[in-house]
Amino acid sequence: MNLQQPNNKAHVSIKDHVIRLMVNGIGHTFYLGHDIEEADTLAYLLREKLGLSGLKVACDDGACGACTVIMNGEAILSCMTLAIEADGQAILTIEGLHKDDPVIAAFAEQSEPGYGTAMQCGYCTPGFVMTVKAFLNENPTPTGQEIKDALSGNICRCGCYAAIAKSVEHAAEKISRQESNQ
Repeated sequence: MNLQQPNNKAHVSIKDHVIRLMVNGIGHTFYLGHDIEEADTLAYLLREKLGLSGLKVACDDGACGACTVIMNGEAILSCMTLAIEADGQAILTIEGLHKDDPVIAAFAEQSEPGYGTAMQCGYCTPGFVMTVKAFLNENPTPTGQEIKDALSGNICRCGCYAAIAKSVEHAAEKISRQESNQ
């Protein structure tokens, strides 16, 4: 059996591949094969390499939404996205939101009688906040059904769904008031 050597000009070593991405407005460079591996997820890169522990890896299977981040304006599951797929992309994590962000404020303030709190244990909250942030950027005046549909990819183990949906309504109201004041 005659094995041929790969054409070195056409074969690029995986260790030479550079991954560049913007995370929360800050540029980062990683070297494939040195800093990260080809199979590393974006969740791994963000949590383990950059120390951004706001996103949670609960199911590691794309079923719970706890790892949601925003990539180029779209909510994505970072546990299902390879780090190399984020090359050249802009990533926003919960840590990148301003402390007075209307979505964060709406979640923190939610405690209406009959709905309860939107943050009982808080484990799912970053994923919900990032999902809602991207959703309201696309649909600033959602209906109740649109809110339910948008949240359907996120799981709250404490069962705070009614309060979370109410938080989305309040966040939309806050954003609308901010925009009308500008």
